[in-house]
Amino acid sequence: MDPKATEIPAWANLASPDLALETLDKARQRIDAIDISITQLLNERAHIVEVIGEAKQRLTMRVYEPKREQEVMANIGRHNGGPLSNEALSRVYERIMDEMRTLQRDRMRGKEESGT
Repeated sequence: MDPKATEIPAWANLASPDLALETLDKARQRIDAIDISITQLLNERAHIVEVIGEAKQRLTMRVYEPKREQEVMANIGRHNGGPLSNEALSRVYERIMDEMRTLQRDRMRGKEESGT
């Protein structure tokens, strides 16, 4: 890893073990808050995916659209400012999209079974 790439944020102080412990606690609190935001955004994305699933069902389209997923990956790559590589983000998004496809299929199957 490039040492220049790891910049210490202003809120972090590693000058002593006590300050490093304080920084560790602050960093974990920030991670917890970010995780909550990520969870909220993933659920917002999932709600939109449900709408997309309904539209696809009415249009008799398949859930899996490789071209659209390639577009998503390209969009993510264009907006990636690091430090995660495009490959790392691709792996994360492959998993997210896999779960979203499962959600779409489950919802579509449920609607077919209920007759709506």
